[in-house]
Amino acid sequence: MSGKRYPEEFKLAAVRQITEGGYAVSDVAKRLDVTVDSLYAWVKKFGPDATVHQTKHAEQAELNRLRKELKRVTEERDLLKKAAAYFAKQSE
Repeated sequence: MSGKRYPEEFKLAAVRQITEGGYAVSDVAKRLDVTVDSLYAWVKKFGPDATVHQTKHAEQAELNRLRKELKRVTEERDLLKKAAAYFAKQSE
């Protein structure tokens, strides 16, 4: 991995060459000295279907957040049940 960081304007221009210019991804990659994988990732992020991918990513992030919250709340509920049972037993 080269670890190069490219400005967003550069990425958008590369994606436009592919989507609007009709150039092949491999040709643009060679010309710009960028990996093909990077270009495909940029097309996914900035291309014409970007809103679909961004929406999907946002939905997945929300789903993961809700799963984590559900797990935490379930653990809290179980702890409270055990505490209630313990104190009920102690009062007898």
